[in-house]
Amino acid sequence: MSLAQNEVAADNQRRRMEELPKSPVGAVIEGAISLAGPALVVGSSLVASSASGTTGLVAAGGVVGGLGIVDWFRKLGTSKVNENLESLGQATEDALKRVENSLLEHGTSIEEIKARIDSQGFRDGMASAALQALRTTQKDRLKRMAFILANGVNDGKAVSESLDDMMRAAAELKDGDIAILENLYKWQNRILNEKGMNPTKWYGDIQSAHQNLVKSGALNPHEHLNYRSSYLRLERLGLIQQITSINNFDGVGYDLYALLMEGKRFYECLQEIAVPQ
Repeated sequence: MSLAQNEVAADNQRRRMEELPKSPVGAVIEGAISLAGPALVVGSSLVASSASGTTGLVAAGGVVGGLGIVDWFRKLGTSKVNENLESLGQATEDALKRVENSLLEHGTSIEEIKARIDSQGFRDGMASAALQALRTTQKDRLKRMAFILANGVNDGKAVSESLDDMMRAAAELKDGDIAILENLYKWQNRILNEKGMNPTKWYGDIQSAHQNLVKSGALNPHEHLNYRSSYLRLERLGLIQQITSINNFDGVGYDLYALLMEGKRFYECLQEIAVPQ
């Protein structure tokens, strides 16, 4: 994209911003882009500063020297940053509109909705999402971030620290990891919903739930290496925990993992808000 094209795109974006509706959701895109400003500056500075290192490539001579690789990365980096932030902003606005409609349908006042969106926790969450958006090229991961923000507004629990952790997980986890988390949630969510459960009963119920998961056939033995990678990524983010099994199941990939409260919350925040009929 040329400099002139960039200026036209920026001008079009400003016009779209001016036309946004004045509902509580209407200012979300503007806020997200404003919060992302520092990230854009840093990202642009990094890709631009790399231009000074072109001599290394040119010195290689031959084909490489004439490719303009550094310039290509600079242009790609700038355009991808803008593309990701625009996609994130649009996905967030769409998700928040669904939340707004749902909350209004259930009697939540406009003032309360606006207060939730204006909260410091939500604004910090938008800033975190903008920064994590620079780390991925996957549109589905940007949509995850939008759902996390929207669900924080929906239940009024937009807490800065937890949103920051969730955004990092949203940017790093693969679709297969989410599928594993979904299986654990399906079989273990009821356990975490029980009040005042003692550790011994929790451990026994996890064993039982894991046995039912294995017997259900939801785990394909041929995918055991992929499962192991997914388990490790999920555990590293504090969403699940491996525990010792008292039951011996044949077949690798059947390792016993327990869904943790942060994993439960993260999975629930990835769900799209239903539109009232």
